[in-house]
Amino acid sequence: MKQETIDKALLFRDERNWSQFHNPKDLALSLSLEASELLELFQWKSSEEAVAVNEAKMKEELADVLLYAISFADRMGFDLDEIILDKLEKNGRKYPVELAKDSKEKYDALKRAHKEDK
Repeated sequence: MKQETIDKALLFRDERNWSQFHNPKDLALSLSLEASELLELFQWKSSEEAVAVNEAKMKEELADVLLYAISFADRMGFDLDEIILDKLEKNGRKYPVELAKDSKEKYDALKRAHKEDK
C-alpha cells in the first residue's frame, strides 16, 4: 500500500476527529466486524457465485477492513511495512518453498510429512 493512501486514510479520520474514539479494543472489534461483513457475502453461495454476485460489495468491505487496519496500526504505533515484512519472514521459516509449494497444509502438517518422508 502506498504511503500516500495511508496518509489519505488517516487524514480522512483526522478531519472528522474520529481518532478520539479509536482505542485499540474498539478498532480490533471493528476490524473483526468488517471482516465478518466480507465473509457474509459468501454465505450460502459457492465461491464463484459469491464473487459473481458481490464483487463490488467485496471491494467495499475489504476497503473497510483495510481502513480499520490502518487506524489500528497508527494507534498502536506499528509501521505497516515493518510488521508485514517481519510476518513474511516468519512465515517463510514456517512455510519454506520446498515444503509448502503446491500444498494447502498447515506448517505443522508440512513438517510432519517431511519428517515421515525421511
